[in-house]
Amino acid sequence: MKVILTERVKTLGNVGEIVNVSQGYARNYLIPNRVAVLADETNTKHLNHQQKVLATKMEGQKATAVAGAKKVEGTTLEFVRRVAGSGKLFGTVSNLEIAKELEAQGIEIEKRMIVVPNPIKALGTFDVIAKLFDGVEANFKVNVTLDPAQAEEMKKKQEDADKKKAAALEAAALAKENGEEEVTDEVKELTEEEKLKEEANRILRS
Repeated sequence: MKVILTERVKTLGNVGEIVNVSQGYARNYLIPNRVAVLADETNTKHLNHQQKVLATKMEGQKATAVAGAKKVEGTTLEFVRRVAGSGKLFGTVSNLEIAKELEAQGIEIEKRMIVVPNPIKALGTFDVIAKLFDGVEANFKVNVTLDPAQAEEMKKKQEDADKKKAAALEAAALAKENGEEEVTDEVKELTEEEKLKEEANRILRS
């Protein structure tokens, strides 16, 4: 069934275009929601007039998109997350979360218009694109930082590890002075402790 779009539909086309869709989609969704009208003889005859009206509407939509792009361009959204031992986030920062954060800043953009080239699964800064209209895009960033509470926990663990290492080294030095050759369990654990310390340092620095 042929219909004339009266609203921009991302999967179909722009305002004023004649497109072929299923009869059910047209009668159950597009036409009742005034997103399109039937492309019958009457509507087709009036299409030229409608095109002028629709073109004005389209220009308005584009102007709104351009204004929105100016608000978004260059923006950096901040997210705070906890991470696993590997340094990866628990889950990802989703398009919906990004859209909600933009809305909190007074910028309304549908989540379907947000494009994240690389899934946000780690701490750091990521490039994001908002595709607001044909030919109208805005580039902005999402910055993900470590939850301060977790950072404090990791700092404390690192301090404890440092204290344990210092005590173990002191015990080893004392044992050496006394001519003892046996290496204590604490010293044996130093390698593992240092591995944990390096991992904590890596996450805290990222």
